Amino acid sequence: MAYEQIEMEIRDAVALVTLNRPKRLNAWTPKMSEELASAFAEVNSDPAVGAIVLTGAGRGFCAGADMSDTFQTRIDGKDPGADTAAGEGGMPAGLDWVDLCRTSKPLVAAVNGAAVGVGLTMILPFDVLIASQTARLSMAFVKVGLVPELASTHYLVQRMGFGRASEMCLSGRLVPAEEAHALGLVDRLTAPESLLDEALACAGAIAANPSPQLRMIKELLTENGTATDLREIQRRETRLLRECWTTPEHKEAVAAFLEKRAPKFR
Repeated sequence: MAYEQIEMEIRDAVALVTLNRPKRLNAWTPKMSEELASAFAEVNSDPAVGAIVLTGAGRGFCAGADMSDTFQTRIDGKDPGADTAAGEGGMPAGLDWVDLCRTSKPLVAAVNGAAVGVGLTMILPFDVLIASQTARLSMAFVKVGLVPELASTHYLVQRMGFGRASEMCLSGRLVPAEEAHALGLVDRLTAPESLLDEALACAGAIAANPSPQLRMIKELLTENGTATDLREIQRRETRLLRECWTTPEHKEAVAAFLEKRAPKFR
């Protein structure tokens, strides 16, 4: 499929998706999110691909929503596209971005520059966030008279803790990558020239594992991450564990171990 605002290529068992509006610092539009959803769906149905890396073209990752194409258009009384007023968090109607991310194959963000507003909230439900040392991250919603979206007030607290998340959201300040890493907002920090290689290597290591079990683990982390009923947590784990016992992936892993060879999952 041809895309206008993103690019996608397959590198071994990893899909590399790139936000591709570099002259606008990859500012978000409804069309961009529709193209991302389509690309993720394409990858999720491809058994040869095990993980996805998302990065930005040029010097920015995503500088937030496009001010003229989204906010000003809406202020002018026009739909910025895809009936975002009826959608969740400003996304096109019918697109549940958070559910898409949490049910997708593993997602790794390679944050190469500014990640502001939706440029940050859209990757908070990802599995691994890797940032360049030159990246900057901000929950700048209060600066433009808005509140955060895409369950970011949940995921930000999970990643950083309540106090740190509160300060970041209430101030709207731009947080340097090194501070973001120290605060737990991003998982890894790397030199700019190494960012993409590290993200692809991380995604490749994940993609080497069996896809059904990867998605089961994501499901458990999503449902159990903030749960407090230990019996229910174990019930969810046991249900999926019993399912795993009957899968060809489990049988292949056991056979490979006994035969002293690498397992072949795809």
